[in-house]
Amino acid sequence: MSKTVHIGSSSQFTDLLQKSQIVIADFYADWCGPCKTISPLYEQLSAQYSRPLKVTFVKVDTQRQQEISQKYGVTALPTFIIFKNTKELASCRGAEPRKLSEMVKKVAAEVNLEGFEGTGDRNNGSRWLGSDLPRGYTDVTDEVDIQGLDLLNANSEFAGARALFDGSQPSGLVDKGKSNAQPIKKDWVESDTDEQVMLFIPFRATLKVHTLQITSLPRGISNDQEESPMRPKSIQIYSNRPHVLGFEEAEDIPALQKISLGPEDWDQKTGTAKVELRFVKFQNVTSLVLFVVEGDGDADKVRIDRIRIIGETGEKRDLGKLEKVGENGD
Repeated sequence: MSKTVHIGSSSQFTDLLQKSQIVIADFYADWCGPCKTISPLYEQLSAQYSRPLKVTFVKVDTQRQQEISQKYGVTALPTFIIFKNTKELASCRGAEPRKLSEMVKKVAAEVNLEGFEGTGDRNNGSRWLGSDLPRGYTDVTDEVDIQGLDLLNANSEFAGARALFDGSQPSGLVDKGKSNAQPIKKDWVESDTDEQVMLFIPFRATLKVHTLQITSLPRGISNDQEESPMRPKSIQIYSNRPHVLGFEEAEDIPALQKISLGPEDWDQKTGTAKVELRFVKFQNVTSLVLFVVEGDGDADKVRIDRIRIIGETGEKRDLGKLEKVGENGD
């Protein structure tokens, strides 16, 4: 379900500017080809970054809302304008996927959309692990480029992608055994409109990835939820993609490996599954995309608490060359 607001009047637009801290406006027209080309990316960004009364994505039909268009000097289509506290903060003219994505991500970082700050003890190099390391390999999770993470279809009431790579023990384990306990903080990711989740993980170095440790603790939810979220069951893995994949896009691209997890794969104490990859296929890895296709059960949502990357570290990368969301201009 789209979270984008379609503006029907000047008063509605003014009201949103006053109520929402950030308003990201897409000025378009139905006859505009480039507007249609970049629209799917805009909707992806809206689904990911929209927050009630904090960040609002809107579409303004310039033919129907000429007063608004003239007020803000819109002379080219599409034009994207970001407003902060009713004032213009940034703008982007034309169907420029990279510019639009970077502009949105920058303002997202400024208002701390992730809603989570790492608390793990990293000063001494320690990091919580849900399983033993395979012989000859190390935890290379520190090579994740946190700033470049991208997560689609995540429920904003819970933590963002950064929480998955935090060094601390999941709060769901702290509360293990307490039937009526509610975690101090919701330091996990939970899907939003359905069970599917798409996660883009870029790395600061070229890696050889041997194993993924995925922790999921659905039993740690609060009692006021209607149903417990599920653990991931079916996961598709892609490597060396320049940006996050859209859900429809992923259906047309062959996965490098498909994973199927059952109840027996999850450690009873830590809630962690060890996903061994076809090592020969995951050499010289600069990024991974994890597509949770299906959860294990009949619920509507999937929960993930932590992810660890196990393997070998290679050459450091020039992050200035890392491409962002929408480079292909879906």
